Amino acid sequence: MTDVILVSAEWLTLREAADARSRSRRLARAAARFVSEPVVVHDLGSGTGSMMRWLAPYLPGPQTWVLHDWNPDLLERAAAESAMDAAGEPVSVETSVEHVEHLSSDDIGGASLVTASALLDVLTRDEVQAIVEACVAAGAPALLSLSVIGRVRLEPADPGDRVFQEAFNDHQRRTAEDRALLGPDAVTFAADAFRRAGWVVRVAGTAWRLGSSDAALTAEWLEGWVSAAVEQRPALLEWGHEYFHTRMRQLARGELRVVVHHADLFARPR
Repeated sequence: MTDVILVSAEWLTLREAADARSRSRRLARAAARFVSEPVVVHDLGSGTGSMMRWLAPYLPGPQTWVLHDWNPDLLERAAAESAMDAAGEPVSVETSVEHVEHLSSDDIGGASLVTASALLDVLTRDEVQAIVEACVAAGAPALLSLSVIGRVRLEPADPGDRVFQEAFNDHQRRTAEDRALLGPDAVTFAADAFRRAGWVVRVAGTAWRLGSSDAALTAEWLEGWVSAAVEQRPALLEWGHEYFHTRMRQLARGELRVVVHHADLFARPR
């Protein structure tokens, strides 16, 4: 698992503002209507705690957030950051250093809500199914945000856009250390799994819309996107080099616009 989810604090910080403006406020308000006080939120793959900082103001207090991540350095950083509930009161934070792929209902016992951000698409079918089963067994609704769904749009358009998108999506679905990742199929799989359990599911599109003010994030995303595509299809190496530098020149001139499509999912018992 540690070789699959390799994220740095710098990358998480860089994307936090785009994540915050992209997540579904409608689904956040739906989650807030369903929880009861005192609120206990278990955040899976919490990283530096951006989901907590974004969602806590939507939820009533008092709140306790239990942050789950395999990386203790990220958890330490998350726990040091403050977050406020809807009344402006600070939330309590606990941390749990563990992998989320073997989650059970015992791990989230007493949860009012289970959350995750940018996590589902790096998990396998069994791992997502385990999260669904744990939530269902615990009776805890789930708000799972910002999973990639395999579509991007770049302007101005380029003949390479579709080629690199398809190669990137194949990379997202790759088998890594005997783990067949769901990639852009994760939201559909999770939604179907919750529905099979009899739960109500709502899905909302939550795209990053990156413009000239997001140049640093766009550059970092573009490099990772093209690199993953080339890693998946080495024959694209020369084209990828040319494509990347063309796009970077457009970005430097303020001409490049990027839309990276994601989806948020909210599931609750009937």
